[in-house]
Amino acid sequence: MEREKITIPDILEKRRQGQKITMLTAYDYPTALLVDRAGIDMILVGDSLGMVVLGYETTVPVTMDEMIHHTKAVVRGARFAMVVGDMPFMSYNTSEQDAIVNAGRFIKEGGADAVKLEGGTTVQNIVEAIARAGIPVMGHIGLTPQTISQLGGFKVQGRSAGAAKKIIEDAKALEDAGAFSLVLEAIPAEIAERITGNVRIPTIGIGAGISCDGQVLVYQDMVGLFDRFVPKFVKQYSQVGEIMLHSFKQFKEEVEKGVFPGEEHSFRMGQKELKKI
Repeated sequence: MEREKITIPDILEKRRQGQKITMLTAYDYPTALLVDRAGIDMILVGDSLGMVVLGYETTVPVTMDEMIHHTKAVVRGARFAMVVGDMPFMSYNTSEQDAIVNAGRFIKEGGADAVKLEGGTTVQNIVEAIARAGIPVMGHIGLTPQTISQLGGFKVQGRSAGAAKKIIEDAKALEDAGAFSLVLEAIPAEIAERITGNVRIPTIGIGAGISCDGQVLVYQDMVGLFDRFVPKFVKQYSQVGEIMLHSFKQFKEEVEKGVFPGEEHSFRMGQKELKKI
């Protein structure tokens, strides 16, 4: 039986049934194909592409045009997985109108199924406005990379009682605003468990413990393709970067020694035609 396209009702039903939800990032067509074939429920076209694909120091410089460009490529490769476009810094912070227009670009131009944005109570009205416009919104609280300068770096959030209460308040605010799910990033497992038990929408953890309804990772982190740093919450399932590096070095060596290309990689003319030259 052929798989069907994953929809928001499917994601909500997974939570109701107690089935774990899976999400990975992808930023291009070939990766989206592989993630899709693996049966992953959702693909996040994250603004993390700024760091792991474009080489920026943070996610802040990423533009809407860059996000739309990569979202289009992912959508072409994702036949079954639900695709979520990550709204970049300042694409939704300026006004409700800007937020709706930019979220609409993800759906209309990019072909995404939903959008994600960072923040809690401060963006509650923005989330509500986008959802009211008919665009599904995934929230993102805890460690929010777009405001990393305010947070003092890539640090665990919610370790004090006051900070934890604020994150719990953020979660409820986003649910009330109409978000269909929440990403909980780099918060104590106890707080993620409490949030998951007190909201009616799915929680997707990244460095938030095992009690969330699902998990997400940046794929370059999990396969060893991004070596600038590896967060504590990442499990590396392979070292693809090392495999690629070995292949590149072997190519260089074989070209320099005249080993590649070999006869099996070369084309030949027929002797009859060759004599006419």
